[in-house]
Amino acid sequence: MENSENSVDSKSIKNLEIKPLPGSKSMDSGISLDDSYKMDFPQMGVCIIINNKNFDKKTGMTSRFGTDVDAARLRETFLNLKYEVRNQNDLTREQIVELMCSVAKEDHSKRSSFICVLLSHGDEGIIFGTNGPIDLKKLTVFFRGDNCRSLAGKPKLFIIQACRGTELDCGIETDSNVDDDMACQKIPVEADFLYAYSTAPGYYSWRNSKDGSWFIQSLCAMLKQYADKLELMHILTRVNRKDHNAQDRRSRPVFPTSVHGETEGRRETAQPSQGGRALASHSEVMRRPCHVS
Repeated sequence: MENSENSVDSKSIKNLEIKPLPGSKSMDSGISLDDSYKMDFPQMGVCIIINNKNFDKKTGMTSRFGTDVDAARLRETFLNLKYEVRNQNDLTREQIVELMCSVAKEDHSKRSSFICVLLSHGDEGIIFGTNGPIDLKKLTVFFRGDNCRSLAGKPKLFIIQACRGTELDCGIETDSNVDDDMACQKIPVEADFLYAYSTAPGYYSWRNSKDGSWFIQSLCAMLKQYADKLELMHILTRVNRKDHNAQDRRSRPVFPTSVHGETEGRRETAQPSQGGRALASHSEVMRRPCHVS
C-alpha cells in the first residue's frame, strides 16, 4: 500500500542504486504543414485507454493510486479532440492482447489515426497486465501495415505511463514503500508509429497518488493548449518544457527539454542532464508531421 504521495510505476525491487543521468541540449525544428499526415477523414479515430490499477498478489505489484485521475483526464482530453474514447480498467495480459487484436481487426478506413494509452506498471519494453508482463511488441504488431490495412499510412500513437527499468534518478525522494514495491506507394510495415513514454529508457516513472502522473498532466495540458496549433512532436517537446518550468522545482528538479537523434529512420530523445529527473522520451517511425486536431 502506498503511504506517500509520490510513487513509481515498476515492480518492487530492493537495494536500488540511485544514479544521475547524462546531459542533453534542447532542439526544436520547423516543419512544413504541407507534408503532414492527412487528418480530414470523417472520424479522428479510436483512443483506447487501458488503466491498470489493481494487480494479482502473485505479481508482487502494488496498487497504482492516482491512475484513475490520469485516465479521467485523458478521456476528457481526447473526447475534446473528437476521438472515440474507450476506457478499459484492470485488464489481464490475455485481455489486453485480445483487445488489441480485436481493435486492429476493425475497419479504420474512415478514421484518421489510432491512439492507445497504457497506464500500468512496467519495465523496459514491457507493460504489465493485472496478472503479469506483456512484451509491448506483442501489442503494437497488430497495427503494423501488413496486419491492419485500414491504418496503413496513418499515424498510430502509443502513450505509455509506466517504468522502463529499475534505475532511480536523483530528482526526487521516494517513499519507503519503494523497497517493497492506403496509398498506392509501398509503405514499410513498421512505419507511422510514435511511442510517447513517461520516462527515459531504463528509469522509473513517477506518479502522484492524488494528482496522477506529471507526464499525463503535462501532456493533456499541452494538447489542450496546442493541438490546433502545433504538430505532435513539438507538443511533446513542450511537455518536457512545461515540467522544466514548473513552480515546484524544489521537490521535483528537472532538466531542459530533450534533443532528437536520428538513426535508421527512427528518432529517440536523449537523456536528461545530471541532477535532473528523468523526463519523458519518445521514439518514432513517423514519415511526416502529425496533427491531432
